[in-house]
Amino acid sequence: MSEETNTPTSVTTNTAPIMVATEKVKSSISLKDFFIPLSIVIAGALIGAGLFFSGSNFTGGNTDIAKNNQQQQPTAAADTTGKIDEVTEADHIKGDINAPVKIVEYSDFDCPFCSRFHESMSDFIETSDGNVAWVYRQFPLEQLHKNAPTVAHASECVAELGGNEAFWKFTDSYFVAKGAGDATPAQTLITKLANEAGVATGVFNDCMESGRHKKAVESDMADAVETGGRGTPWSIVIGPTGKTYPINGAQPATVIAQVVKLALEEAE
Repeated sequence: MSEETNTPTSVTTNTAPIMVATEKVKSSISLKDFFIPLSIVIAGALIGAGLFFSGSNFTGGNTDIAKNNQQQQPTAAADTTGKIDEVTEADHIKGDINAPVKIVEYSDFDCPFCSRFHESMSDFIETSDGNVAWVYRQFPLEQLHKNAPTVAHASECVAELGGNEAFWKFTDSYFVAKGAGDATPAQTLITKLANEAGVATGVFNDCMESGRHKKAVESDMADAVETGGRGTPWSIVIGPTGKTYPINGAQPATVIAQVVKLALEEAE
């Protein structure tokens, strides 16, 4: 499976190129066995396509990314982002689902670049004046992060049991914890954060043991690959007219803002 994508890239459109103390979750609660088949399929597809990335491709921090994005000339590339699954009320959405622009992010909870991008998106959403809805979808890369499928399922359990606000509280808190280097064992941390999001330990553990959200996570993963995702984070901006603009890697808020501005301008 590919490493997290963090190589500075140009941005392309679908028609033209552009730039608490708690109990531990039982040790048997793991989605590893659930996700191996799909992971193998995805890995095979990526290798077969010759699109196996490495984290060594990362060449600098956010400042360098922004600089390179400004300097690079756009290049044409095959685009499959238009195949993205429609955004619905079933999605995890921060903002108004009817906002003119939607940013669909496919993310891995244990991906360090995803943690960085989550911070960028959080900063950007605060200044978007209601024009953007942020949609979070799952893309756990188990080959790189063994606990990622379990955390993804945990977030889905929190969403089911506590609602959308609880999902985002769990998600934001998890990324903050990981970004700060929190070394708490994953199963302890997810239970703690689920509690803090308002979900009781008992029902949370029951949901985790059931594995009932594995199909939803697998569906998100398949959608990510179908739309061209070859690493994390992988995001697609959907403009007012439905036109799509991919954002590859942990781009800073400035780049996100540029793409959103373009999507709005092109819809006028």
